[in-house]
Amino acid sequence: MTTEENANEKVGKFDNLEELTELTVDVNPELVSICKDSGARTEEAKAIYMKSRTMIQELIGNKTPEDRFRQRCVIATGDLSVADIMRFMHDPIPAGVEAIKKGAPIFVDINMVKSGITKAGHKSEIICVLDEDPNAEIANRYGITRTSAGFLAAREKLDGSIIAIGNAPSALIMVCKLIEKGVRPALIIGLPVGFVNAAESKEIVRNLKIPVPSISCVGTRGGTPMAVACVNELVAIARESEDER
Repeated sequence: MTTEENANEKVGKFDNLEELTELTVDVNPELVSICKDSGARTEEAKAIYMKSRTMIQELIGNKTPEDRFRQRCVIATGDLSVADIMRFMHDPIPAGVEAIKKGAPIFVDINMVKSGITKAGHKSEIICVLDEDPNAEIANRYGITRTSAGFLAAREKLDGSIIAIGNAPSALIMVCKLIEKGVRPALIIGLPVGFVNAAESKEIVRNLKIPVPSISCVGTRGGTPMAVACVNELVAIARESEDER
């Protein structure tokens, strides 16, 4: 068999795409019709999202705005227990929603967080702070992490912004230091994961003398999925409130 014939044979195996594209869940038209999440754009995606959301609502409750964030973080991690460790300080949800409506920039610690945040449903620029110190000049000069250096480099841009940290405790500690020096973000989503300073950095956020709105969690857990989930839930709520006007 020639190379061309072999290639054609392989291509032929994919002629019947229907057998590969069967939906993985039953589509409930009623649930699909009420899905307003900007990340779910096809019927299957909306069905999966709404089925997950409905299941989690029954398990952890659906009475408060904070419950929505707990639900989304549970879905993002597959871990029901994260609902119990989340902390909301100084009315973070109204502050974050208002910032989204204003198109405030969203500063994140790593590109994975940036990639996960929905680009639809808002006008906020999503900025990874690694790009604020692109040649690692500040990081190398002071021997600090690149994420810490990135927030230090971006210090004059952080007022009124949303800061979302899912990976780097050192970056969250830097943000807290900047707040002590007068920087005033609209909201901190501080959810770094790990065993070195992760729990401690989140405790620092919750004990800031300046009452900056924050969403965090207790302990070593957290991570990119939770940080992304919180930002995307802010976008969803902001979009819903605009639709109701």
